[in-house]
Amino acid sequence: MMLIPTHHFRDIERKPEYLQPEKCVPPPHPGPVGTMWFIRDGCGIACAIVTWFLVLYAEFVVLFVMLIPSRDYVYSIINGIVFNLLAFLALASHCRAMLTDPGAVPKGNATKEFIESLQLKPGQVVYKCPKCCSIKPDRAHHCSVCKRCIRKMDHHCPWVNNCVGENNQKYFVLFTMYIALISLHALIMVGFHFLHCFEEDWTKCSSFSPPATVILLILLCFEGLLFLIFTSVMFGTQVHSICTDETGIERLKRKHQPRQHTGSWKTVKETFGGNFSLNWFNPFSRPWQPEPPNDGDWVRQVASLSDVNNTETTEEQSEETKDEEDSVQVVDE
Repeated sequence: MMLIPTHHFRDIERKPEYLQPEKCVPPPHPGPVGTMWFIRDGCGIACAIVTWFLVLYAEFVVLFVMLIPSRDYVYSIINGIVFNLLAFLALASHCRAMLTDPGAVPKGNATKEFIESLQLKPGQVVYKCPKCCSIKPDRAHHCSVCKRCIRKMDHHCPWVNNCVGENNQKYFVLFTMYIALISLHALIMVGFHFLHCFEEDWTKCSSFSPPATVILLILLCFEGLLFLIFTSVMFGTQVHSICTDETGIERLKRKHQPRQHTGSWKTVKETFGGNFSLNWFNPFSRPWQPEPPNDGDWVRQVASLSDVNNTETTEEQSEETKDEEDSVQVVDE
């Protein structure tokens, strides 16, 4: 059984009094089923708008600079269908990742009544988040942007203006995959178009003037190359996290909290929603939906009562150290 470092017990106890539940307001009534999740963060909203603008810019250049002026109608139709399909799937995945609850823990549930209802036994403890006054289940972390504890939080991504957690990781993976594909597709078409324009008259290969055509293609080339590298790295990182069942935050804290990897094919199927099928690549297909947490999900087991008693020696830990342990935010660079 894994031993939890002593300093992690600063805000953990079997007795409700230690969690100061009187400072927690009762959790709000849950909204109706299907209520949209949206984070009101100025930076995240701006990044999401920029993401859409860049995709639409690529659409404009691909259609009106390269494909529509082309005399090869078969080439234009095939590439237009493929590019627009990938762009649509990328933007749909972006919306799903942004507007899906990533797995937020009920806010303010660390009340005295709820803690007493758990009927904790010797050797059992609960974690309380001092930021959102919630009892944190295992593998949940607090996001300072979303202001909530998120189950299996991997990181907070400003480009989707949301955390990446157990409920929306599939959509984030699809978003990075489709953006990488349309970036690669755009780069290939830009290469072919430059070759075509060098062989033909520049005034005949585009409806824009030659200088404007060159500038638009170069900007698209830089955008495609940048997005291809960035999203490919993110896609590979997310696939690795899913296969090893280890989030980005858990990798950062691995030295302090070693844990066994339980990654398996089952983890992959849970993330993408069942056995392998085309639905894995469908942003409108929901991933595996975890069952509502029961009382046992809020409780954690320690090795012995002596570990719990060590909490008394950690009550004098600095508030700064505690916040570093209980509130974690990782942002895409």
